[in-house]
Amino acid sequence: MSLQMPELDQAVLARRAEIVDALRAIVPGEGVVAVEAAMKPFESDALTAYRQMPMVVVLPETTEQVADVLRYCNAGGIKVVPRGAGTSLSGGALPLGDGVLLGLSKFNRIREIDFANRVVVAEPGVTNLAISSAVAHAGFYYAPDPSSQIACSIGGNVAENSGGVHCLKYGMTTNNILGVEIVLITGEIIRLGGKHLDSGGYDLLGIIAGSEGLLGVVTEVTVRILKKPETARALLVGFKRIEDAGDCVSRIIGAGIIPGGMEMMDKPAIHATEEFVHAGYPLDVEALLIVELDGPQAEVDHLIARVEKISKECLATTCKVSTSEEERLLFWAGRKAAFPAVGRISPDYYCMDGTIPRARLRQVLARIRVLSEKYNLRVANVFHAGDGNLHPLILYDANKPGELERTEQFGAEILKLCVEVGGVLTGEHGVGVEKRDLMGTMFTEVDLDHQQRLKCAFDPQGLLNPGKVFPKLHRCAELGRLHVHGGKVPFPDIPRF
Repeated sequence: MSLQMPELDQAVLARRAEIVDALRAIVPGEGVVAVEAAMKPFESDALTAYRQMPMVVVLPETTEQVADVLRYCNAGGIKVVPRGAGTSLSGGALPLGDGVLLGLSKFNRIREIDFANRVVVAEPGVTNLAISSAVAHAGFYYAPDPSSQIACSIGGNVAENSGGVHCLKYGMTTNNILGVEIVLITGEIIRLGGKHLDSGGYDLLGIIAGSEGLLGVVTEVTVRILKKPETARALLVGFKRIEDAGDCVSRIIGAGIIPGGMEMMDKPAIHATEEFVHAGYPLDVEALLIVELDGPQAEVDHLIARVEKISKECLATTCKVSTSEEERLLFWAGRKAAFPAVGRISPDYYCMDGTIPRARLRQVLARIRVLSEKYNLRVANVFHAGDGNLHPLILYDANKPGELERTEQFGAEILKLCVEVGGVLTGEHGVGVEKRDLMGTMFTEVDLDHQQRLKCAFDPQGLLNPGKVFPKLHRCAELGRLHVHGGKVPFPDIPRF
């Protein structure tokens, strides 16, 4: 897609050769990528509908190098876009043509495993799955498990407050990190939290989780690890109507049962996934629930019986319980492969991310079907059903004129619907550029100005990841005059991409 980018800072571009030389002095060897062909892999993240070549890419290896890069950029008024593994689905790591793309892929070491305190200290480029793999021999694991966990980095998880199929019971990233080392735009290195369970003072760690690279660059993360449950078993429950599956989700939670994970897939997603993974999914149903119960064996056996009973009352037509650990993992392998599997049935797809109250699931699914007909675009639905986090996959062909634009309009209507029924714009993918211009549907201008004031406290010049999250950009020095005695100072909009 051809993007209308914000106006480039010509003064910075005129200094490009000087900036590249300065960065090479800070990060020698192959740490600076300035040739266009070599920068091509960095032109987008996983939201590939948006692309922009960065001015230059820098790949530091130490916290001190990150600090020196940021200090230099701050002094020169140069924009910086932090990037982890590039798996963001909201355009959060989309580069700027007049900015430095700061990649953290070389921060790929686990610095410490402390079983006594049940924590792992990792660099931000360590993949999510690598943390669980590093502690599996001792019977531990890291709970948040995004579908991209084999590739996504823990630093990116912090930036987007990622969740996963087990976030219903065990929480999002913010509930599973205890500390971070973060470098501010000034080059100052600070530590928030640590190995202890809680910190005094302001909850700055809670601010960093989900801040999308707007406040600082994370260079170390301390995460909580958990002991693997004694028993874990999963159920595959099929329904002839997707509304019945939605009702079953509400009934299970309403009964006081908190599964380790509870996911829903509709017929298109089921068929695409089964052809891809062969997980044993039933193909004669309109909706499929995967419900996992974990804990002591007696408790799991009791809860499975209760879930089976509730499922039958909700008109389930099939119910299969895993009989081995291998079968349980196979059930989940299908769900975790849903996104790439859908890529087999459509040239392109647009993955949405909104969250709704569970009780409104039936209503929202019905509206999505109506919107699908309105825009003449197919949808494969995959949900973190337990916490109401929806991932409708809109299927389209970018080679057909106007189809991407129609897809974006469809997606915007889904997100507006989520807010309309009492939900939010994003559950775990973040705002980035994808949802930036929809922020006004959820927040007033006063709300957004207060959020920008927080950013200004960390980044007074607005150099970190500008153009993301906020539909309007205010200069920090002028924010103080907004909403004073009823007066407002006009500011230009950020050009829409």
